[in-house]
Amino acid sequence: MFDTFKNRLEITGQLKTITALRISAGRSSEPIGSDLPVIKDALGNPLIPGSSFKGAMRSRLESFLRAIVGSDRKLVANPANEDEWSITSKELSDFKETIKNLKSGEKEEHLHQYIVENTDLISHLFGSPWIASKFQVRDLTVNPEYWFGQYQERDGVAIDRDTETAADGKLYDFQVVPAGTVFEFKAIVENAQPWELGLLMIGLHQFETEQIPLGGGSSRGLGVVKLEIDKMDWIDVENDPEKLLTYLQELVSHHTTDSLSSYADGKQLKDIWTHALITHLRENIAKHSTTVQPNS
Repeated sequence: MFDTFKNRLEITGQLKTITALRISAGRSSEPIGSDLPVIKDALGNPLIPGSSFKGAMRSRLESFLRAIVGSDRKLVANPANEDEWSITSKELSDFKETIKNLKSGEKEEHLHQYIVENTDLISHLFGSPWIASKFQVRDLTVNPEYWFGQYQERDGVAIDRDTETAADGKLYDFQVVPAGTVFEFKAIVENAQPWELGLLMIGLHQFETEQIPLGGGSSRGLGVVKLEIDKMDWIDVENDPEKLLTYLQELVSHHTTDSLSSYADGKQLKDIWTHALITHLRENIAKHSTTVQPNS
């Protein structure tokens, strides 16, 4: 079975550091400089990996969903433990064994249906070992208008738990990106269902309201960031070949995507998508819930 283009949401904006930010590049082996530098691009400018942003959002959304639907791995899986994946390697292998005698086309169709029906809610959007991610976040590069090459160095020390003083030989320093640094943000979602877009809206809102820290040192107050979304360009071809052809022609004819008439304003659809998520969650709670008998 092949993917078919259905819709696309392009999100652009800026991510601003409210407090100093530290995303470590690991311990440095250089004789001069910080013991623990931050991740930088080829030009030596600070960089936020798209995977760091995406991972922080995924973790927060998973915690929300566990509070709503419980710990059923078919609804909310644990990516860190294969036994708690919504589809384990053994389950997938066992299912493939049951359909091995089907014709090639039927086999692919049954496998696709099995994966879709058994994949947890988060993995539908963020991906898993058996299903591709619909949500892509580019590495966040620094806005040169707000960057003057000024990193900050902070001192760190390991505390001896017995003496409650600095442990001998455990002094170190680490590098941070200062507060007020602005990064360019761009993310793309393709072929998402309305409830999946609603899940994304919840996650983005957490970053817009400074509720998801990035990087290390969050217990020290580091990593507080604020996302400011400039545009949410939405195209839904609605299985209409003519609409898709018009969109493709506009893409080729325009130098930028800023003025494409095919785009709708995704910000106007946030409430609709969020409502679709709430409805979807309620349906799943009803489907997976069990009746608990009161103690006699």
